[in-house]
Amino acid sequence: MRKILVAGNWKMNGSNAMARELAGAVASGFKPGSSVEMAVFPPFPYINIVAGAAADTELMFGAQDLNENPAGAHTGEVNAAMLVDLRCQMVLVGHSERRAMYADTDQRVADKFAAALAVGLVPVLCVGESLEEREAGETEAVIARQLDAVLEKSGIAGFANAVLAYEPVWAIGTGKTASPDQAQEIHAFIRDKLTALDGIIAGQLRILYGGSVKGSNAAELFAQTDIDGGLIGGASLTAEDFLSIYNAVA
Repeated sequence: MRKILVAGNWKMNGSNAMARELAGAVASGFKPGSSVEMAVFPPFPYINIVAGAAADTELMFGAQDLNENPAGAHTGEVNAAMLVDLRCQMVLVGHSERRAMYADTDQRVADKFAAALAVGLVPVLCVGESLEEREAGETEAVIARQLDAVLEKSGIAGFANAVLAYEPVWAIGTGKTASPDQAQEIHAFIRDKLTALDGIIAGQLRILYGGSVKGSNAAELFAQTDIDGGLIGGASLTAEDFLSIYNAVA
């Protein structure tokens, strides 16, 4: 199974010039036939620029979010069909910031996941716990709840065409990183939970770790049995840092 690195932390940053430079540098550093796949998730206005940089390469790209509705009076929103029109292959669903800041409930995340699947996009489903939830011993319960909402909506079959990312909220942008053993423990919990429903789908599902991944810790993290790549944070804002992670594991 090929590992995958997702540059998901452009967030609300960038410019036309930055998008061209960053996407071009990442595409240039991506080796054809590599054992590691890469995907870039820019803000909506820069998707076409990234699409141009990715043309004739194996670099994939997608969006940071989508609206779950197919069309209608949702001013300012972008639906799944529009992303397909822009040639996106993937889309982030349920990023911790969307959950915390924009009222993306577990049910809404499940609806977005289903909307992505309906048009052939690969949803990258983000799950994870806050520091308070971890310290209260609620990590597994929180993640199980987040997964159950998606399973109820799309079933285990939905994960046959998806990617899952474990992002401990306490390790995002803080410089703190779950130890390889801590990350592996949660990844194994996720895979075991899904294995109980379908061992083949669970075995083929790529589960990424997201939380202050750097070139210096990437190889050790991604060597763990159930860690299949990374949802890269701040390191995705510079080509040098992102490619240092890629080169550490490629």
